[in-house]
Amino acid sequence: MAKKSVVARNKKRILLNKKFDERRKALKEAIMNKKTSVSERIKLSAKLSNLPRNSSKTRIRNRCFITGRARGYYGYFGLSRIMLRTMASFGLLPGVRKKSL
Repeated sequence: MAKKSVVARNKKRILLNKKFDERRKALKEAIMNKKTSVSERIKLSAKLSNLPRNSSKTRIRNRCFITGRARGYYGYFGLSRIMLRTMASFGLLPGVRKKSL
């Protein structure tokens, strides 16, 4: 089980990402536009860097939604390898079963 503070920090990052996602995309699009002047790009880059760091998508860590474990994460299920195996053994994941009977 991951520390509650680490899981809470990651949830905060997810919320910040949702809040600033549109602004970030708009600024990046304007910066990458070839028609934008160099001085304008510098101003836009400064605006982008003034946004909170934790609002960036790359700062979000994939975590198991049951235990909060970050390593051994299976994105298709949203579970860590340990919980995936446990739940599959109990038949809680539809369509998933052990290879050996």
